[in-house]
Amino acid sequence: MNEKILAIITTAPDLVAGGGSPVFVTKDEEELLERAFLLEKILDAMVHKLNESTYIIVKH
Repeated sequence: MNEKILAIITTAPDLVAGGGSPVFVTKDEEELLERAFLLEKILDAMVHKLNESTYIIVKH
């Protein structure tokens, strides 16, 4: 398995732990989406929605 979580983006930092991945905290849903899709392009990876407040960037 070569999948790796490269980043976590959230509006609820109390609900996540980095575990080695950087955590980006955003102030609202608009910034959450903007940051998630920007990092997806920069890191050449895929964005996945975990819930309303958290997205992860995964390299497949």
